[in-house]
Amino acid sequence: MGDNTADNGYERVLADVGPRLRQLRQERGVTLSALSEATGISVSTLSRLESGGRKATLELLLPLAHAHQVPLDELVGAPEVGDPRVRAVPRKSHGMTVVPLTRQPGALQAFKLVIEPRKGEPEQRTHEGYEWLYVLSGRLRLLLADRDVVLRAGEAAEFDTRLPHWFGPADQEPVELLSLFGRQGERMHVRARPRGRAD
Repeated sequence: MGDNTADNGYERVLADVGPRLRQLRQERGVTLSALSEATGISVSTLSRLESGGRKATLELLLPLAHAHQVPLDELVGAPEVGDPRVRAVPRKSHGMTVVPLTRQPGALQAFKLVIEPRKGEPEQRTHEGYEWLYVLSGRLRLLLADRDVVLRAGEAAEFDTRLPHWFGPADQEPVELLSLFGRQGERMHVRARPRGRAD
């Protein structure tokens, strides 16, 4: 009898996942096509999952939780409707702490970054997109093609990421910044001065 009760509870949770997935996607203004591209799950499978025609499995829920940037338990555990808070989970890698501030796939992404000083020569890289940086504290060195600039707290920069670029602390102190990354959006005004010998 206890097993049947547990099974019924499990079935109810799974039955609620479809409508919750649809609500989550619609709240973020994401199309099935964009979600399919972000997760690798076909549009028809996503549609059947949302309508209850396909049973939710871990193989389907894990990429969806990653795409929506929500914990798996929140995806299946009925988060509060209308709760606008982003439950950011910091990630640490190579001396940098990254805190995602947005959770929708396929749109402008916002991050808070804390970058620790590192040894070695800066290595510029390129990729598709456009990036905006706003320094919260510390001093940020930005190498952009042949430009070398230093931004202080309250200063911002924007650039096409197809140009070779690198950014990190301008000195031996950590730098804290906001980063907006995407393919479109309003541009912020650059206010930074060239790096001189005194720096």
